[in-house]
Amino acid sequence: MSASRRISHGLKTFTTDVANGLFEITHNGFAMLGLAVVFVALMLTVRPEMRELGEARLMDWLQSRQIPLDTQEAAPEVSDRATAADPRDLPKQQATVAYWLSKKYRVAPEPVSALVAEAYDIGSRTKLDPTLILAIMAIESGFNPFAQSAMGAQGLMQVMTKIHGDKYENFGGHLAAFDPMANLRVGVKVLQECIARAGSLEGGLRFYVGAGNLEGDGGYAGKVLAEHARLRAVASGKSVPVAQPRQAPPSITVEDEPAVEKVATLFKS
Repeated sequence: MSASRRISHGLKTFTTDVANGLFEITHNGFAMLGLAVVFVALMLTVRPEMRELGEARLMDWLQSRQIPLDTQEAAPEVSDRATAADPRDLPKQQATVAYWLSKKYRVAPEPVSALVAEAYDIGSRTKLDPTLILAIMAIESGFNPFAQSAMGAQGLMQVMTKIHGDKYENFGGHLAAFDPMANLRVGVKVLQECIARAGSLEGGLRFYVGAGNLEGDGGYAGKVLAEHARLRAVASGKSVPVAQPRQAPPSITVEDEPAVEKVATLFKS
């Protein structure tokens, strides 16, 4: 036998031996796997509690690996604070106030209801009349949580964020000025400080609007107190018109005729 034929025969023998070995290993492996499956099945049949434990662990494993189908990325943290509420779920007094504010300021009753509920809650804890808190929101922003003045006052209660930025630290930073609940709570804190500094409600309102050291406040305190009085009347069950009646123009008398003639002359010239 030549050398090449010997090499070819040896390679053939080697290949055959390897194939037979792999077959034996695979055959034995499947046999062992089959025996294991049969054993496990028998155990689960005889011991139902083991089956239940196995199902529970399998379910936990599947749930831990499950990816939400409605999101392509990690879901953001969701605040547990409600920024809207059904007014029908509020106490009667609060619901009445919420509906009245909703009509007057043309805002949805649900977010206003949440603000009313929060104002009553924080008012009870700070000894401030909740209708006063709501009156300030009404005059300052008309219940627009994104309002901003030319001077930089922001949010529902028009807090000067640059001055009171430290008060927003517990709410995540100065951008919380546009969060309705955060702005309400910070605004109440500022109002408390202003009233304590002035020693009176009217004086505190002057400080709140930044006119504490000025001769006048542009009628701000009077506007807040007037709205406060209306809201207190609403809360007590009284019927308060949403729109304030406009004053009728003064009637022209005989004494006014020269003035009318003068105005007419000015328009003609």
